Amino acid sequence: MYEGPGILRENARVTSEYRGDYQELVDEISQLLGAPATLENRDFELIAFGAYDDEGDLDPSALDPVRTRSILTRRSTPAVRAWFESFGIARATGPVRIPRTPEAGVHRGRICLPVRHRGVVHGYVWLLDYDPGPTERQLASAMEVTARIGALLADEAQHGADLTRELRAVLTAERGWQRDMAVAELHTALGPRGEGLHTVLCVAPWPSADPDDAPSVRTIPGATALCTLPWGATALSLALLLRLRSSDVLAPARTAATRLLERARQSGTPGAKGTPAAGIAPPRAGLAELGTAWTEASAAARAALAEPRLGPVTEWASIGPFRLLTALPPQAAHDPAVTPLLSPAHYELAHTAEVYLDCAGQAGRTAAELGIHRQTLYYRLSRIEQLTGLDLDDGEDRLLLHMALKAHRL
Repeated sequence: MYEGPGILRENARVTSEYRGDYQELVDEISQLLGAPATLENRDFELIAFGAYDDEGDLDPSALDPVRTRSILTRRSTPAVRAWFESFGIARATGPVRIPRTPEAGVHRGRICLPVRHRGVVHGYVWLLDYDPGPTERQLASAMEVTARIGALLADEAQHGADLTRELRAVLTAERGWQRDMAVAELHTALGPRGEGLHTVLCVAPWPSADPDDAPSVRTIPGATALCTLPWGATALSLALLLRLRSSDVLAPARTAATRLLERARQSGTPGAKGTPAAGIAPPRAGLAELGTAWTEASAAARAALAEPRLGPVTEWASIGPFRLLTALPPQAAHDPAVTPLLSPAHYELAHTAEVYLDCAGQAGRTAAELGIHRQTLYYRLSRIEQLTGLDLDDGEDRLLLHMALKAHRL
């Protein structure tokens, strides 16, 4: 149903890279009707939001429970779906007006434009009914645009819009001829789009235990393909291949990551590592380096889980020493000299050591960061040297300790 303009404004401005894509068409409907419109697939999952410059509909009182939940989860409950379908929208060939029904959580009326192609409904365009509302001529023009949307949705369905299998094959294949063959198959499925600029996102841990329980690729602006992959022994991660317009503008990737994180948090209890995080790989043209891009996106997600200051969404280019540490096998990241410091009994000393090294060994900055007296800091540093046998005046010993502490977070 209709999504809040202010909340989805950023997503609304993510335009597609080829003519006739959903965002462009929904924006066209919004202009025709003089009000923001949304496009959902037939499963009531959001595909695109049409921007419109009139801010008159941003009144918070316009929110109702159905809209609020749709905003938070990017989809509707089965009960809400059944209620709206009871008005015949799945069979309608023209606009359907749905009255306000407060007892059902619908405090504002809706206008639904069914999106059909050759007699089959593929989705719905929604807008709030308003006074005086669009004219019959405006609605007729909007329905002509929904026919173009329907043709696009039908074409995607017919030609394999769901590239889950192909993307998973690329990201799990061994380097060499197996990956080359998987890339070639994905490139064939994508056609000319495979030559464009892409990035890869990793969201982990993904809350569902079902590998097939993932959002529709059509609900994420710019998405080309997505799949779930193993994350550790029992959890899953979500991989997303996203097309970009420019290698210098990663805002669409951050928007997609934020949307997926919102869905993950609303969908169930996350895995053992707690709240999920998202990593973004550097942009690349073509598909040849998708395997490397997935490694980078996964490393960024691991770093974000290990280091909260990186944020729930982070880019591989921004994770500093974790770029090296995530590439090491788990056993290689442990050093016997540092092991005594990592016991729970010495948590405060380990934290002191990490802050001290993060502050480049500057005692004044470290004491201020920790909120302790310098003499207390010097005492803790001497205890750290006693436990580890390392000399904090020696650059190599400090490097070893610093990297071991960072690795321990992973």
